[in-house]
Amino acid sequence: MANHSATKKDARQAAKRRERNKYYGKTTRNAIRDLKAAGSSEMKDQLPTVAAMIDKLAKRGIIHKNKAANLKSKLAKKVNAGK
Repeated sequence: MANHSATKKDARQAAKRRERNKYYGKTTRNAIRDLKAAGSSEMKDQLPTVAAMIDKLAKRGIIHKNKAANLKSKLAKKVNAGK
């Protein structure tokens, strides 16, 4: 552990950000899981919300922008297939 006060503060901030990012990531993963389990009519309603959540993760740097695009693409294919 560091001894400088600025480094201690940075460690506190990093821990806070890490917890927040874990929360956002887990919430989005749960939303994706619920979307996959939903019926076809519910899927079409939920897709824009889940896509926005994925975009926010990419914007915050929690996931890579290409991973976000791949997730959204796979979900859109699933919704359009009606499965």
